[in-house]
Amino acid sequence: MSFEWTPTHISALIAYWNEGLSTSAIGEKLGVTKNAVVGKVHRLGLPKRGSPIKHKPKPAEVISLGALRPGMCCWPEGEPGTEEFNFCGEPSLPEKPYCAEHCARAYVKPSKEKKTRAA
Repeated sequence: MSFEWTPTHISALIAYWNEGLSTSAIGEKLGVTKNAVVGKVHRLGLPKRGSPIKHKPKPAEVISLGALRPGMCCWPEGEPGTEEFNFCGEPSLPEKPYCAEHCARAYVKPSKEKKTRAA
């Protein structure tokens, strides 16, 4: 099943894009997927927007392997073997090796949709 982008849909897409709505929100309003919106935005050459993902600022102190202590997040950052390689160093969660932010990335539970696809 394919979606036909009419001039009305394209005008609405451009208006929503300029309002700053997320691609998911635009997709919901137009009845298409987020990826359909992303593809059409790209094909139309609409201006790029910054990522909504907020990156945690680097700590002033660089935590090397030798500086890690119990209770510190041991999430690796950077490319191993380079001078920039270090560890997060933020306080870790009880009984976990990582801080809250890195636990959220490390311990991802599969969604029900993915479980049914695998079956």
